[in-house]
Amino acid sequence: MAAFTEQEVLQALQTTGAVLDGHFILSSGKHAGRYVQCARLLQHPDLAQRVCQLLGERAHACGPIDAVVGPAMGGIVVAYELARVLGVRGPFTERQNGQMTLRRGFEIKEGERVLIAEDVVTTGGSSLEVANVLTKYGATILGIACIVDRRPKDTELPLSLVSTIRLEIDAFEPEVCPLCRQGIPAVKPGSRMKRSC
Repeated sequence: MAAFTEQEVLQALQTTGAVLDGHFILSSGKHAGRYVQCARLLQHPDLAQRVCQLLGERAHACGPIDAVVGPAMGGIVVAYELARVLGVRGPFTERQNGQMTLRRGFEIKEGERVLIAEDVVTTGGSSLEVANVLTKYGATILGIACIVDRRPKDTELPLSLVSTIRLEIDAFEPEVCPLCRQGIPAVKPGSRMKRSC
């Protein structure tokens, strides 16, 4: 099965309903009129495979890779599929008592070259938490690979990043959100909680 092109990734995101329009409260607390829910795309194994084949082609620029590690929840499927494409292990980190950690018998050996995998990168916060965990094990962190890079303009990360697609989505502080001013109820993605501004 051939890898998707960037345009095909966008089309797959749209046709699976992974790109949502509305009024959303992001995990950063900022508001946005668009949200990317990659789980809607990743529930389709054939699409996940083709998207991650493209991501794997781009990840080769990071150099030789020994393992791909993703944070739970959003990074688990991406790490698994990307690891399969690259022919390496694909463990994941998860939170325990509020702290990102490596559990379930997963190990990273000192000096292993590790790529962090995510579905969407906005601020890079969870990727950097994973990087901190991997650093404690003595891993060499090669960078971040994600399906969608939706970082705001001028947002730099201390790690290199490769993605299948970049989407520029404006985010606003709640006090200056134009959607709040229009009285459109805000939704926190991933939950049924709705809140009016």
